[in-house]
Amino acid sequence: MKPSTCKKYIIGASVCLLVILGLVYFYFFAGMSSKKGTSYIYIDQDDNIDSVYAKLDTIATSRSMHAFKTLVRHSKYADHIRTGRYAIKNDMGAFITFRHLKNGMQDPVSLTIPSVRTKGDLAAAVAKKTIIDEEELYDSLADESFCEKYGYDTATIVCLFIPNTYEIYWNASISKFMDLMKKESKKFWDFNRTEKAKAMQLTPNEVITLASIVDEETANDAEKPMVAGMYYNRLKLRNAEYPNGMPLQADPTIKFAWKRFELKRIYNNLLSINSPYNTYKNTGLPPGPIRIPTVAGIDAVLNHIKHDYLYMCAKEDFSGTHNFARTYQEHLKNAEKYSKALNERGIK
Repeated sequence: MKPSTCKKYIIGASVCLLVILGLVYFYFFAGMSSKKGTSYIYIDQDDNIDSVYAKLDTIATSRSMHAFKTLVRHSKYADHIRTGRYAIKNDMGAFITFRHLKNGMQDPVSLTIPSVRTKGDLAAAVAKKTIIDEEELYDSLADESFCEKYGYDTATIVCLFIPNTYEIYWNASISKFMDLMKKESKKFWDFNRTEKAKAMQLTPNEVITLASIVDEETANDAEKPMVAGMYYNRLKLRNAEYPNGMPLQADPTIKFAWKRFELKRIYNNLLSINSPYNTYKNTGLPPGPIRIPTVAGIDAVLNHIKHDYLYMCAKEDFSGTHNFARTYQEHLKNAEKYSKALNERGIK
């Protein structure tokens, strides 16, 4: 064969090879998604290969869907579908998408633990962002044996949850979720915060419980250390009048005891409820938090302002802040002004 002829064959073969490689690349590696940006598909335990196809079909081009199905046919993926939240990016072709789904290479979600009043609200927030069942999580948090595994009881279990945003896999189990919360709680209670709690002669759970009351009393972060200082004064007070300590007399605990969070005013007839959360009848802290407190509330307790106030009452200007008093007589004057303002506005 002449060199020129041989050269032509080589060139021809090379061109054919490049064409084949180009087609393979286009078929298996060119972008799978027909949409701009990143799309996500969620695969749960009820999905089969047909439902996976249906979910991918909403974002994929017909060419890439055909390539994906070809890869599935030559693998065991259909028999071993893995749950998760999977990102489909513009530059991901069918092969990369297939590899991610087959190997469970999912993207985490950002889960924000909110500062909420009830376990039900917490369970609902977690269920919205993960595969975790809302009712199952709620039941777990209300189960003593479950809470004991993490070092808490049903009253204190909410102390485990520090309001923040965390990364977690969408298909995480309840145990994986709780393990993450335990890890993050330990991280939050660093040496600095732990030492401040010790100096106050309070445990982290007690700090969080007090912080939950502070948060319910005011949404003003700047005032929280002042409010925390007042309640701490009551908690530690010992004198002839209060040999066992002064009751906290915190109105938010009465709302919690009655489960009537909508109350605007606390009347005397509400103070007789027989509940460990009634801080008018019982001294010391209630058995556990009355909400998941904010980080600002927790740090307000740890960094409370040292003063000698024992009383406070919401300001009559409805600014959300408080008038503080050292004596009960001063407090009664402040309370009278606030009560008058409530009556003038028709608030019951």
